[in-house]
Amino acid sequence: MATAIPIFASFKYADSLTVVGISFCTALVCEAISWILIYRTSSYKSLKSSIDKASKKLETMKTDNPSSKLTIKKSKTKKIDRVETSLKESSRDLSLFKFKSGAVVALVLFVVFGLLNSLFEGKVVAKLPFHPITIVRKMSHRGLKGDDSTDCSMAFLYLLCSISIRTNLQKFLGFSPPRGAAGAGGLFPMPDPKTN
Repeated sequence: MATAIPIFASFKYADSLTVVGISFCTALVCEAISWILIYRTSSYKSLKSSIDKASKKLETMKTDNPSSKLTIKKSKTKKIDRVETSLKESSRDLSLFKFKSGAVVALVLFVVFGLLNSLFEGKVVAKLPFHPITIVRKMSHRGLKGDDSTDCSMAFLYLLCSISIRTNLQKFLGFSPPRGAAGAGGLFPMPDPKTN
């Protein structure tokens, strides 16, 4: 069975704090790897600035035009289409550029998850303040014995911490994707009105 990090050993929630602390340290390591492989390079900076310029230009072009389709001039729509195409190409290039560090970060996360899994195998690390629905219960109770649905496994706590800490750390450090980039809209981006 696992023993908590000595700093947290005297606390009531030592295992939970250990998982959260390791998740925070892992997020720092992943962002450092991303900075070394991506964010400090001149090609990333130029791609980011071109995406920012294109998205601002597209925004101003769309707000300058009236909403009625009959009154929009064809030249304006062609210019808007050109800027949108350029923005999509730059976003695609940025995604491909980020892919190389993604493999290294995935390897780090895989190793840390395996280590934590071996340390906290079958151990309850937290108590949920609610009874989760079935699909969430299968994730939160993964690898635990017993029928108490409020028991939380390391895997579920680590997943929640990793998602929230890394996203907020990227925003804090200024490494979040540019506004106009694909994926910058979050999990559910706005649909393209032209496809309707």
